[in-house]
Amino acid sequence: MNNARSSVLTGRRTLFDSAADYLALTKPRIAFFVAFSAFVGGLVAAGPTGEIARILEATLWITLSAAAASVFNQVLEREIDLRMERTRSRPLPAGRLSVGSAILFGTVLTAVAILALALRFNVLSALLSLATLFLYVCVYTPLKRASTLNTVVGALPGAAPPLLGCVALAGVPGNWGLALFAIVFVWQFPHFMAIAWMYRADYARAGLKMLPAIPGCERMAARAAFVHSLVLLPIVLLPGAWGDAGVVYCASALSLSLIYVAAAGRFALREDAPSARLLLAVSLAYLPLVLISILLDPVVGVGALH
Repeated sequence: MNNARSSVLTGRRTLFDSAADYLALTKPRIAFFVAFSAFVGGLVAAGPTGEIARILEATLWITLSAAAASVFNQVLEREIDLRMERTRSRPLPAGRLSVGSAILFGTVLTAVAILALALRFNVLSALLSLATLFLYVCVYTPLKRASTLNTVVGALPGAAPPLLGCVALAGVPGNWGLALFAIVFVWQFPHFMAIAWMYRADYARAGLKMLPAIPGCERMAARAAFVHSLVLLPIVLLPGAWGDAGVVYCASALSLSLIYVAAAGRFALREDAPSARLLLAVSLAYLPLVLISILLDPVVGVGALH
């Protein structure tokens, strides 16, 4: 009796562990940002008459497509992940999941997400999601071993979710779709430079061409973070200039951006671990707060899509 009970409990633990490993393949923290930004994109595109259930559905399929990209990324980088301390415990390098099962999982996620977007929303959103996945997996991932330009290329699919949300709900990007794409695109550079600087030894050990991991380029990475934080200032105010946002959004976005500039400036001046961690923390708070300020702006509630 005790042996049978033990076997059942072991089986349950194995099932739960496997589910956790499959979830880890999707990079849940990234998936959360994808989901939230896609939801906001869909919400501003749909306007005040939009059905929340439909917006949430589009968000789900966009998030599943991004999750599939994360799965394939980890398949291609499993040997690299094994050489880095921060990633060696992932399911594939640790041997807890097979490559074949990961590929099958990613394929199913891709098929479900793309077909659902095409059938339930529009073909353009499905094609853009597929192109985003292709760019992330087939261009950005291998480019990480060849050129520091991978950061620029990787920022393109990284900025796609809110644009995809707009296209799924409205059929076209609209002003908000383009503005959100530009904001998220530029936001990523200080964010990623802080991460890459903190883990530059890991990246160098794995042979990845990240700017802070290139000997003599550490200060270039810190300066790049600061310059991009400055570039973000006018971009984040575009919706106000276009008349698609009011004082609530513009004041909030400007204040948050100035804090981002201050954190990036501190990193550029000091270039140490505390400054990098501070910039990373500010970057992680920045994007959700900017997106929330959009939802709180009364002007946006009128319907921002043209």
